[in-house]
Amino acid sequence: MKMIINGKYVDSSDKTTLNIVNPYTLKVIDTVPNASEKDVDMAVKIANSALKSWSEVAVTKKIEILKKFLNLVDENKDDLAKTLMLETGKPITQAYAEIGNIRIGFEGFMERAKHLYGEVIPFGTEMGNDKTMQFTLREPVGVVAAIIPFNFPCDLFDQKVAPSLLAGNTVVVKPPHQNPLTLIKLVALLIKAGIPKNVVQIVTGDGPKTGNSLACHPLVHKITFTGSTKVGVLTYQNAASHLAHISLELGGNDAFIVLNDADIDLAVEEMVWGRMYNNGQVCCASKRFLVQKGVLDEFVEKSKARLKKLIIGDPSKKSTEISCLVTLQAAERVEQQINNVVKQGGKIVLGGKRVNAFIEPTIITNIPKTADVALNDEIFGPVVSIIPFDTVEEAIEIANASNYGLCGCVFTKNIRTAFNVVKQLECGGTVINGASFFRSFEMPFGGYKFSGIGTEGVLSTFNEVTKIKTVTLKNILD
Repeated sequence: MKMIINGKYVDSSDKTTLNIVNPYTLKVIDTVPNASEKDVDMAVKIANSALKSWSEVAVTKKIEILKKFLNLVDENKDDLAKTLMLETGKPITQAYAEIGNIRIGFEGFMERAKHLYGEVIPFGTEMGNDKTMQFTLREPVGVVAAIIPFNFPCDLFDQKVAPSLLAGNTVVVKPPHQNPLTLIKLVALLIKAGIPKNVVQIVTGDGPKTGNSLACHPLVHKITFTGSTKVGVLTYQNAASHLAHISLELGGNDAFIVLNDADIDLAVEEMVWGRMYNNGQVCCASKRFLVQKGVLDEFVEKSKARLKKLIIGDPSKKSTEISCLVTLQAAERVEQQINNVVKQGGKIVLGGKRVNAFIEPTIITNIPKTADVALNDEIFGPVVSIIPFDTVEEAIEIANASNYGLCGCVFTKNIRTAFNVVKQLECGGTVINGASFFRSFEMPFGGYKFSGIGTEGVLSTFNEVTKIKTVTLKNILD
């Protein structure tokens, strides 16, 4: 498959390509161009040339086009879901769910776009301005580089592309190098629906070559990036070279706190949802399971019994609940991390083994709070790392000891205790009696500390992809 620049399917100018591998079979299913700096430059300049004309298109017209896009997505949902499953290893039921989210996400942003009202500073609000009124307008920030990760490519496409286009920006999409095929198809559907060919581009390639070229380009006015903290810091530095606006949603090592009075059956079910979904490859997945010692044995035993029931295997089968990681290398990395946890004192009580790109659902308990995984070692796979604690104060201390601060959660029947815990957690999102893996399109999603800068969601993204202009009517009154 080829990338799309100015509405045309094109190869890279230097003819280099990347193999796209099905992680379940480990076979190459397609190739894509590994875009060069020259290709990126062309895509950005085309997007920049379309800014004025696209910004002048009425919001109602933009919404009309995007409604046609959503109908095309519905018509092609089987192909899109299958493509997503093949290139990611995502179970097919989860692939269909992600394609279904496109309508939910886009419609949320479409509705919000109709209500981007300015604000008025009335006469006399400030001494000396009795005869002067001011009001604000929102204007597009410019060319938006949407850099999207492998784990939820369509969901992040919705979060980044929909509000950017609706606000009058043009967009250059940089899909994940491991699995770009579904997003290429979505961009093609946007153009088919009526988005002008110079308004949205998609350049495929790896991070060091294509991603860096995009982040460094002086005509990129806004970068919205989701990915690892390491790459996010580099992207931030690249953006600073030309003062590009930036939003970063980065890594997480979310704490899942289980207190002695918790509903353990509920906590176990939420553990399955919050840790095993998408084969454990979720930024806001619960990753550090802090369990009070009074319920430790019960939580471990019930978790073991529950995970043993999960159906593991071929992602194309509707019954499959757990499949492979996105690449063989990703699975090898998780295997190394599991071994490291054991070296540092953890005890494997379930799973722990790797077969090709598969990682067995794994439970490791008795992990000391000084272990790497208890702090900053984010395991991107189906691994439940259990860290015992004595007091609520100790749990909060362990949770906040991490450099990450994306999300967190607490399980307790005492709502006063629950509120005291979430108030003290140093993270951007908190959940009471549910896993930290919770991200509605409406909410402002983002983290503290090394988990990122800025937020995404219907409530907040338009603030990130627009600039505010103040209009002053000076001495307009007699």
